[in-house]
Amino acid sequence: MANVIVVGGGAAGMMAAYAAGMCGHTVTLLEKNEKLGKKIYITGKGRCNFTNACDIEDFFKNIVSNPKFLYSSLYTFGPESMIDFIEMNGTPTKVERGNRAFPVSDHASDITKALEKALKEYGVKIKLHTEVQELLIDEGTVTGVLLKDGTKMDCDHVIVATGGLSYRTTGSTGDGLKWAKKAGLNVTETRPALVPLNTKEAYIPTMQGLALKNVNLTIFDEKKKLYDSFGEMLFTHFGVSGPLVLSASSIIGKTLQKKGSLKAVVDLKPALSREELENRILRDFNENMNKHLSSVLRGLLPSSMVPVFIEIMDFDDSRQINSVTKEERGQLLDLLKAFPFTISGLRDYNEAIVTQGGVSVKDIDPSTLKCKNINGLSFVGEVLDLDAFTGGFNLQIAWSTGYLAGLSI
Repeated sequence: MANVIVVGGGAAGMMAAYAAGMCGHTVTLLEKNEKLGKKIYITGKGRCNFTNACDIEDFFKNIVSNPKFLYSSLYTFGPESMIDFIEMNGTPTKVERGNRAFPVSDHASDITKALEKALKEYGVKIKLHTEVQELLIDEGTVTGVLLKDGTKMDCDHVIVATGGLSYRTTGSTGDGLKWAKKAGLNVTETRPALVPLNTKEAYIPTMQGLALKNVNLTIFDEKKKLYDSFGEMLFTHFGVSGPLVLSASSIIGKTLQKKGSLKAVVDLKPALSREELENRILRDFNENMNKHLSSVLRGLLPSSMVPVFIEIMDFDDSRQINSVTKEERGQLLDLLKAFPFTISGLRDYNEAIVTQGGVSVKDIDPSTLKCKNINGLSFVGEVLDLDAFTGGFNLQIAWSTGYLAGLSI
């Protein structure tokens, strides 16, 4: 049996420590914070959407980076296994819209309690307020870790579960990425993902707080369509946010960083074809011939969008409907079907749900999570170049990779 150190007491680290302990190894879990699972407490607005109960093929469709790498991890310990694990450790669960799994209590702390119970059962030693400074590697083999206070801890195997760069206040400060680089591993470029987006136009902040439902967002790199999806989004003081935008950020992030800006359009009436919408506008206009344009627009738009439309169309608000030309009506139709704005950048890591990029999966064995070139070293969870959409998928990646790594020692 091996002497194992797990660095990082988040989702992946706790699961790795549990799996290694279950196999009979001597396990020490090191966490620099005052408690385990600090990021877990804030996921799902404090409710903790801890996995997604969809079937495994649908699960893979929700992984953005390197889905094939996760075959072994997810087939060894998938969403069903995680739900069973949480329930066996005293926390009842429920599945809500979109197959998102939560604790029945709606308290994220119950997920951490279930994990702590399992760690205790297998004798995992937990050391809080314990920060690792570097990995100790001698001739291609890990020999232990050096703590910030100068203490050396010897071991046979180290599992690095330090997270990415998002939510830095929870301790995700990129330590594992630095150690990987120092050990000669490749680290792919990192960027915030599942993050709101900055926009260029001055009219976007004037709609701050407006949530749009049942709209279609399309983002282009010149003529190439990068993203096209239906759902909800939100205007903010800096740009756009909401489920559609967060998902888009994971798809367009790399191109956006390279190009500096991208064009986006929102179809505000996706349920209507152009012809159907044109007929609707004509009907509204015919019924309100002597009214001002703004009063008719309020029947088509949320009120905070009306001044924006009038500004973009360069209209005099006091004009009556009976003076609107066919060309101007066409301009209104274009705006309703393709409301434009320019995306100028990603918000920073403090607002990102996950980190995109990380330790290259080419340097890691997918069937064990061990380093290919360094003996006794594994990387799990968000420190790896793995990320997915929202809905419990990223946490499941942490559970699955952590479990397989602990099992494989």
